[in-house]
Amino acid sequence: MKERSASPIGFFQKYLTVWVILCMAVGICVGKFLPQIPEFLNRFEYARVSIPMAILIWVMIYPMMMKVDFRSIKNVGRNPKGQFVLRYLWS
Repeated sequence: MKERSASPIGFFQKYLTVWVILCMAVGICVGKFLPQIPEFLNRFEYARVSIPMAILIWVMIYPMMMKVDFRSIKNVGRNPKGQFVLRYLWS
């Protein structure tokens, strides 16, 4: 019996923790040493929502959304157990 080999983790995924810590450090440094950048970005706010932040969150989430198998949504009714749990929680 042939085993399926897992796909190797890419360079970005392998060092994701490093990238997150690096981005946090850069953000802290920008806020401390270049305060005019956050002041400028704070101008782009609508209904107390930062538009640049909303765009960056969307850019972060969009690739994960594209991996969703939208064809499987039509089969949701065939296994309604999850729907019952949601109905119970919302009632």
